[in-house]
Amino acid sequence: MVFGVLAGGVATRMRWLVMALFAGSMLVAVPAHADDIKSWQKNIVKKIVKSHIYPRSAISREIEGRAKVSVTIDRTGKITGFEVIEPTGESQLDNVIPKMMEKMDPLPAPPDSLPDANLTFTIPIAWRLQ
Repeated sequence: MVFGVLAGGVATRMRWLVMALFAGSMLVAVPAHADDIKSWQKNIVKKIVKSHIYPRSAISREIEGRAKVSVTIDRTGKITGFEVIEPTGESQLDNVIPKMMEKMDPLPAPPDSLPDANLTFTIPIAWRLQ
């Protein structure tokens, strides 16, 4: 699974961009419970957007970047582990990723219809100035 987060713009516009990235990124073979999964995805995106951190020092230096983080949660939504699988290469941005994971923990609990195999997913995170 892949979740998408963009930050640095207007909150409403950012949520729309996140949902656009997110909408086609997670395919689950459980059509009978698609609404539950869609609702859970939307709640995850909201939590990620609220937890996004853009360091002031990076903003003042006009540093932008993208990272990918693999996140594993348990059935309650607690983050049991994460790994930066693609760092930005900018220490000011990469250093806030653990703080973001701590801030967003716990994530919304997954629906019962979601298979355990889908409790690990990738979140692309972008820091963009507008």
